[in-house]
Amino acid sequence: MNPQIKPPRWATKLLSWWANPNTREEVQGDLLELYVYWVQTIGKRKADWRYALSALKLLRPLAKRKNDYPTTYLFSPNMIRNYFKIAFRNLLKHKGYSFINIFGLATGMAVAMLIGLWVWDELNFNKYHKNYERIGQIRSIYTEPTTGVSEGSPFMQIPMGTALKENYNHLFKKVLISWGVGEYTLKLDEKNLNRRGHFVEPGILEMLSLKMLKGSYESLKDPYSIVLSKSSAEALFGSADPINQPLKIDNKIDVKVTGVYEDIPKNSRFGEVQFFSPWDLWVSSNEWVKANVNSWNNTSFGIYVELQPTVSLETAQAGLNDFYAKNTPKDFFKLIESGKPQLFVHPMDQWHLYSDFTDGRPTGGRITFVWLFGIIGAFVLLLASINFMNLSTARSEKRAKEVGIRKAVGSLRTQLIGQFFSESFLVVILAFFISCLFIVISLSWFNGLADKAIAFPFTDLYFWASSLAFISLTAILTGIYPALYLSSFQPLKVLKGTFKAGRFAAVPRKALVVVQFTVSVMMIIGTMVVYQQIQYAKNRPVGYNKEGLITLNLNDPNYEGKFDLLKSELMNSGAVANVALSNSPLTAISNSGGGYTWKGKAPETPSGFNKVKVTADFGKTIDWKIIAGRDFLNDYKTDSAGIILNEAAAKYIGLDNPIGEYIKTEDGRFTWQIVGVTKDMVIQSPYEPISGTFYFLDFNKASNQMTIRIKSTVGFANALPKIEAVFKKLVPSASFDYKFVDEEYANKFSQEQRIGTLATVFAILAIFISCLGLFGLASFVAEQRTKEIGVRKVLGASVTNLWQLLSKDFVVLVIISCFIAAPIAYYFMSEWLQKYTYRTEISWWVFAAAGVGALSITLLTVSFQAIKAALMNPVKSLRSE
Repeated sequence: MNPQIKPPRWATKLLSWWANPNTREEVQGDLLELYVYWVQTIGKRKADWRYALSALKLLRPLAKRKNDYPTTYLFSPNMIRNYFKIAFRNLLKHKGYSFINIFGLATGMAVAMLIGLWVWDELNFNKYHKNYERIGQIRSIYTEPTTGVSEGSPFMQIPMGTALKENYNHLFKKVLISWGVGEYTLKLDEKNLNRRGHFVEPGILEMLSLKMLKGSYESLKDPYSIVLSKSSAEALFGSADPINQPLKIDNKIDVKVTGVYEDIPKNSRFGEVQFFSPWDLWVSSNEWVKANVNSWNNTSFGIYVELQPTVSLETAQAGLNDFYAKNTPKDFFKLIESGKPQLFVHPMDQWHLYSDFTDGRPTGGRITFVWLFGIIGAFVLLLASINFMNLSTARSEKRAKEVGIRKAVGSLRTQLIGQFFSESFLVVILAFFISCLFIVISLSWFNGLADKAIAFPFTDLYFWASSLAFISLTAILTGIYPALYLSSFQPLKVLKGTFKAGRFAAVPRKALVVVQFTVSVMMIIGTMVVYQQIQYAKNRPVGYNKEGLITLNLNDPNYEGKFDLLKSELMNSGAVANVALSNSPLTAISNSGGGYTWKGKAPETPSGFNKVKVTADFGKTIDWKIIAGRDFLNDYKTDSAGIILNEAAAKYIGLDNPIGEYIKTEDGRFTWQIVGVTKDMVIQSPYEPISGTFYFLDFNKASNQMTIRIKSTVGFANALPKIEAVFKKLVPSASFDYKFVDEEYANKFSQEQRIGTLATVFAILAIFISCLGLFGLASFVAEQRTKEIGVRKVLGASVTNLWQLLSKDFVVLVIISCFIAAPIAYYFMSEWLQKYTYRTEISWWVFAAAGVGALSITLLTVSFQAIKAALMNPVKSLRSE
């Protein structure tokens, strides 16, 4: 070599200091030859850079030494294939433990995925509508001076909608007045179809971005139009074209079909709406609505708004702060001013999840259950993962020699970790596909239970991407502790036979068992408290006898003027005890309003009450309880100017003896004399205080809600055909559609009942998964202590002694879990109960029952293995000794 051609000295020295001494001279010689070649071909400067870079690459630990395993080799396809092959063989070798691991994990993953689908459905509620972020509903917030409590209501006055259109179009692109969603009869020739419909101003189709199959967003501009959902159109017209076909709504409103839209998904507030008709048609068809077009005293209507593209929700809210002062009549504003009234835009994306209000503002609602079930899903998956971790580490001594031999022949710890992670991944992948099978099988049942229409997203790439992340996360969660623990064994101790797991080796497993049962016991307690609250509300005095009552909607105009004849025929049928009319069903309020005054009323006292019109026999029909004064009487024509108050209203007006006193309207046009006070009746939410209600006598018998009490000696099965025969005889064109009052009342508990049932199912599955792991651990402990059990039997130990010996450790762990779970569950369930005004107290027996139940299940689970081991012949276990 030319002495003038010398490589960089610092690189040569670095190589001589840090290169592998076994190959240093060979490497230096080869690199020097390459350096000479580089100088001749690319020049000295570039050769120096290449020489220095090559020297750095050859330094330890960067150098790929002959006896080392390259990093890439650890994760090569052949090595990964080998990992999974060994993992599969281990699963087949230990079928019992493999079954517990895979089946338990599959159950946990199925629960977590079902909950994930439910949560996703809840979070996407109303997002079917493209402009959901810009749509809202107007609510009024009003503070009662007597209580200082702010209340919010979505029921508005018609003039409010008019004022918003005229004076606030800089904030709102659309303002639509509506009449709430109700049930109507659609009549086509002799065909009657009951469907839920919505009377609202024409812009609703575009606001909700409905997918029009026939017609357009302008289809509701015809004042006598109706736009049907696809399913309703098919039910009425089959495959025929419905456009311009005539229909009758409630056999009195003539309309023609001007459009058909794709059915709205169930996870939308409008999912139950099967037709839309114009607001003006509703006004023209109802005299009482016409009379309230300019009235600020009737709050029975809804108002939807869509924000202007450049307006934020906060800006719109700020713009409405002084609405009442600027837009309401002075006498009306003076009346409500003390209540600090304010308008509030409730955004569509909060309608479903934030439907509970505190001080008039949304503070929670179903979002609580979304968080709750999300946490439950995570915990159930954790329980299943703990089973894998516990059984893997419990069998550590069985695999210690395997680890020792692998390390002795050159396996790196990273390889062993890869091996154990591959087992974890294999178990999780198998469990995932089994869990998908579980979901497909149970999804229809789950939908019925949760009142959902969730479909398994086979074609959704986002779902499968999420599933891949889910599998990876679960595999890491289940595999990280066993992989790190098992790969840490020292080969020298293992192969000399001196390896022992140690007295504290079982502590992590015991801690994980405590976590499992703490979560399970908390879920049991939570489920019991939910049912206790539901039962408490169900046992609340209703104030009337709801058994044996049915209600019918008499919207058909052919019923007009026939009430007395219907009542007479029904009473003569021998099946009916009494009949009455009202303008509200027994389980809801259709009308409320203010503008009343009475003796001693302070000017600033609000006067908003529920208003119900009833016929004279209403009280007798429903069997309400008069606690002061008397009931309405048919013989007293003066009762047309009479009024009955419920207890809440009588207490609110503050008169010591209200009987004979007068209730008047603020303008003095109407006066009613109080003739009686009835015991409070639960008409609205059974969890909330009862609102003040006025009952007026419907002397003209014009109300459209009929309530019929069936004789207890006849029964529904015999009574209903007789009642239907009377209706068909007198009003043959009308459909006989009735509802049981007790079932309608029971529907008020449906949400809590549904949540309680779901919680029960998940709690049972959590206990099942925990017990599955406990069964595996008990089996392992019994196997591990076989020789000890044999010696004890030889020395005279009874089956009972051995059962106690093997069971007591698990019982202690469950007792610890109960003591940890009780205060945590008490705190969270107490917070949940605060949302209900009418609520139960958490009883001590709930915690006792949960603890006894958990202990009983534990003993049943462990006892099988414990007794099996105790009954084993000691000769077999001691033969090798």
